Amino acid sequence: MGGSAVVVGGGIGGTAAAIGLRRIGWRVTVLERAPVLADAGAGISLHANGMRALDALGVGAAVRAAARPQYTGGTRVPGGGWLARMDGTALERQLGTPILGIPRAALHRVLRAALPAASLRVGAEVTSVDRSDPTRPRISLADGDLEADLVVAADGVGSRLRARLFPCHPGPVHSGSTVLRAITERPVRLDTDFELTWGRGAEFGHIAFADGRAEWHAVLTAPPGARPADALAALRRRFGHWHDPIPALLEATRPGAVLHHDIHELATVLPAFTSGRIALLGDAAHAMTPHLGQGACQALEDAVVLAAALTTEPTVESALARYDTQRRPRVRSVARDARRAGRLGQRLTHPLAVAARNTALRLAPSQVTLRTILRHAAWTPPSLG
Repeated sequence: MGGSAVVVGGGIGGTAAAIGLRRIGWRVTVLERAPVLADAGAGISLHANGMRALDALGVGAAVRAAARPQYTGGTRVPGGGWLARMDGTALERQLGTPILGIPRAALHRVLRAALPAASLRVGAEVTSVDRSDPTRPRISLADGDLEADLVVAADGVGSRLRARLFPCHPGPVHSGSTVLRAITERPVRLDTDFELTWGRGAEFGHIAFADGRAEWHAVLTAPPGARPADALAALRRRFGHWHDPIPALLEATRPGAVLHHDIHELATVLPAFTSGRIALLGDAAHAMTPHLGQGACQALEDAVVLAAALTTEPTVESALARYDTQRRPRVRSVARDARRAGRLGQRLTHPLAVAARNTALRLAPSQVTLRTILRHAAWTPPSLG
C-alpha cells in the first residue's frame, strides 16, 4: 500500500512519522506552524525503546554518533546522599544499549536530515480540516488546501486537530508542576552522566552531553503561569545550597538560555488515536508528565507502529485500527506510571512521606531500579519490511 500523507507538526514525532512513511513508499509533506526552525529545546534521554524505534527508521547510527551514553548516575537527596544508583552497563547487557543523552536540537537535525528539504514546509499553519470525503481528508492553510490519503496530527500537547476531532474531550490539564531547563554555555566537570535529585516539591537533574556541556532541569510543584522576573536567580536561591554539581550547572548557564514551561498532560485518555483517515501521534495523542523520560520515546514508537501497520494491512482504515489497538493500551500504562513516578518523587512534600520513600529506595536492591527501567524500555519494534 502506498499513497500521500500530510503530517501536521515538525517536531520529533512528526518528523519520525514522516521518515517511517517515506521508508514504506509514501509521499509525505510535513507542515510546521513555526515560521523558522529555531531548534529550541534543552536535552533528552533516549531509552532502548526509543533507540530501537530510531534504528527501525534508519537513523539510529546517526543519533548515536551525536549522543553520549549514560552509564553512571542515579537518584540523590539535596545533601548529596544516594537513594539509588543507575547501572548503565547492566542496562546495556539487558537491552543492547544504554540510555543516551542528546541535545534536542541535535536530534531534530538528524531526523530532518533524513527527509528531503522540499517535504518540510515551515510557517504552514493549519486553519481547518475537511473530512467530507472520508477517503481524502483536506487540510486548509492560509495559502491553499492539501488533500491526502492520510493525515498525521503530531501538533503537540495543545493540538488543534485533536480539539477539532474530539470536541467533547477536556483536553490537556495542568499537572501541578512547572519545569525550567537549559543547556550550559560551556563544559562542566561532572562525575556522573545522569542524575536526579529529589527534594520536597522539587527535582533537579542533569544529562551530560558528548561535547562536555550538560542539560539540566528543575521541576517544581507550582501553579500554572507563575513566572519569576529572573528565572536563573530564583533557581540559584532555591538550589544553590544543594549538592555539587548543581550550583556549577547553574553558574555555567546564561540567563537568556533558561526555558520555562508549565507541564500539561492528557489526564483523560482519548477514546481513540484515530478518526477516519487521521491519526494522532505523540503528545497530540498522549501527552504525559516527564518523570519517566518516555514522552519522546513513545512518539518514536508511534511513528514505527503506524508505518508498520500500513505495510501489513490491506486498507488505510484497517491500518489505523491496528495502530490504535496497539498503541493506546501501552501508552496508557506508560502515562500512568509517569504520573505515579512524579507523585512519589518530585511532587512529594510531606516530611514523613519523603523520609519513608527515601528509606525504601535506599533499602531496595539494585535490581528493582533496573526492572523499573526495563518495564517500558524493553520494547521490540515491528518490521517496516
